[in-house]
Amino acid sequence: MSQQVDVVVAGGGGFIGGHLVGDLLAQGLTVRSVDVKPREDWYQVHHDAENVVADLSLLESARAGVRGARQVYMLAADMGGMGFIENNKAACMMSVLTSTHMLQAAHEAGVEGYFYSSSACVYAAGKQTDPDLTALKEEDAYPAQPEDGYGWEKLFSERMCRHYAEDYGFATRVARYHNVYGPHGTWTGGREKAPAAVCRKVAEAVLSGEHRIEIWGDGLQSRSFMYIDDCVHGSQMIMNGDSGIPVNLGSSELVTINQLVDLVEEIAGVRCERSYRLDAPQGVRGRNSDNTLINEIHGWEPSVTLLDGLETTYAWVYDQVKRSQQ
Repeated sequence: MSQQVDVVVAGGGGFIGGHLVGDLLAQGLTVRSVDVKPREDWYQVHHDAENVVADLSLLESARAGVRGARQVYMLAADMGGMGFIENNKAACMMSVLTSTHMLQAAHEAGVEGYFYSSSACVYAAGKQTDPDLTALKEEDAYPAQPEDGYGWEKLFSERMCRHYAEDYGFATRVARYHNVYGPHGTWTGGREKAPAAVCRKVAEAVLSGEHRIEIWGDGLQSRSFMYIDDCVHGSQMIMNGDSGIPVNLGSSELVTINQLVDLVEEIAGVRCERSYRLDAPQGVRGRNSDNTLINEIHGWEPSVTLLDGLETTYAWVYDQVKRSQQ
């Protein structure tokens, strides 16, 4: 590994990490991208970055990964959409080894800034029982009742960041991501999230001529979805800001899953007959981001509408589906 580097992106072979590495490189920064996956499985490989395959759940690998770094973005985690996290709770919680060892290693190395990507899954389930919900404020994470498995790991790791800041004066930043989507993401195989899954199903319907799709749940569950460009820019804003308080990073544009399907169908120019699989994993009934705090601290709101982001995402997913069928 090189001796000095501006930024380390842990999980750089993942969806968000790949976009973040590209954006940092475009700013002229030197970047070390680290991921446990074999390089051929990375979502994007940026050849101008130092690309390292390593298991950051091991303390020695974490120490090597952050060596000489000025900033660290800790995005590495075993995760996926609702179908994955509801059926792999132990695996999701094992990410605590990566989260803890990266924090420890970064502090030991004297890193100037440490960003941890948390999740809206930290929020209490009792606050998310109605699709016509009140948007989630940061304070709603307590009393703690997060998403079983994945949400508990995220909340614990948030607390670790807080205590490293309190006990050691180590500058940590935490963002709670709300449903990030966009091109170069997971679109099939069981780990994909709702926007990519819907784009894939509609694309398959268009390509097959059989205009039927299956929806998990009754389609009335509600969510907000943030486009990847907003996530990448918002994460850097939080990293370089002055506040260590965990903040929501998401869109406040709430839609039901049925409305999400409506939008993708509109983009594709098709209408599909819908069947509803009521026994499928569907998570909480409603979840939305209250952006009051991030607006107060950073003056930030996402800039990409759901329709605009879905147009780009659908075009990319359509191409992947078409290529996979050839």
